[in-house]
Amino acid sequence: MIFKKDNLRLGMVLGLVAPIISLVIYYLVKFYPTFSIKDFFDFLRTNKSQITAVSVPCLVLNIALFTYYINSHKDSTAKGIFAATLIYAILALLFKFI
Repeated sequence: MIFKKDNLRLGMVLGLVAPIISLVIYYLVKFYPTFSIKDFFDFLRTNKSQITAVSVPCLVLNIALFTYYINSHKDSTAKGIFAATLIYAILALLFKFI
C-alpha cells in the first residue's frame, strides 16, 4: 500500500493535501449552507484575524499524520509532512499580515 512507503515525496503530497481536505470539512461544518465557497474566502480576505482560526484546525490532520509516521519509524515521510506543514503555516502568516 502506498501509505506504508517511507518517502519524502509521499510526505510532501500527504502534507499538502491533508489541510485542503481539512479546510473542506471545516467549511462544511462551520459555514455551509450559510456561506458559499466564494463568500467564505471573501470573509477570510476581509477578516484577516480569522485566518489563524481557520488554519489551525486545518493543520490538525497533518499533526495526526506526522505522529503516525514518526511512530511507524518512517522518518522520510514524516519529514515531508513536517515541511508541508511549515509551508502552510508560513503562508497563513503571510496572508494574515499582508
